[in-house]
Formats: sequence, C-alpha cells, structure tokens
Amino acid sequence: MEEILKFAHDTEAPILSYNSESELAAVVNLVYLSARDKYRVEREDKAGEGYVDFIFYPERKNADALILELKIDGTPEEAIRQIRDQNYALRFKGKLGEAPKYPGRILAVGISYDRKTKKHFCKVEVL
Repeated sequence: MEEILKFAHDTEAPILSYNSESELAAVVNLVYLSARDKYRVEREDKAGEGYVDFIFYPERKNADALILELKIDGTPEEAIRQIRDQNYALRFKGKLGEAPKYPGRILAVGISYDRKTKKHFCKVEVL
C-alpha cells in the first residue's frame, strides 16, 4: 500500500503542493477510485467526536467498513489512535436501541507522509 501511495503521489501531485495534506488526500482519492464501485466514499464526514478524513461505507451488508485518517509528519499509529480516541466507528454502530448499520468488520487505516524523507507509511487495524 505504501508503494502504491508513493507512486501515485510522485506521478500525480504538483511539486509546489506535494507536501500538503490536501494533496495527499487527492492522492488517496485517486488510489481508492476503484473502491467507489463497492463503497460510498465520504471525505471529512462527521463521525463520533470529530470529522474523519475518509470513511468508506460498504454497499454489501457484510463487507468491511473503512475509516481512513491521514497524518502529515505523523505516524499511522497516531492516525489510528485518533480514530479510536475520537470514536469515529460510531458511524457504523447505529443509534441507541438499533441494530448496527454494518455488521461486518470496521477497519481503521492510518496513512502518514513524512515531508522530510518523502516516505509514506500505512497501518491497518480491526476496531
């Protein structure tokens, strides 16, 4: 995943905005474009106690749901910690007294980019 992100970032991002989070988000949009066939993808969606960078709502009932957080000059672990601390998974839990909206797994995806080394890092955990 890290190699794919780097390739897309290197080949698609303008050099003057290469190091910005908005450019990294555009690269993520591009890399996950084919996911739109199986997911409804929302950016900056209200979730839990904040706004998640990307959330992937599966079209199939038992498919994995994805919560994706980006960090510039941070770590994937920090991104996943934010997903947990801000309780972003509530988007998939349903309301009080309701059955969960998505009975499948919820995956937390942390993606980071180091501006100094120009390296991408990724980690996925099941919530």
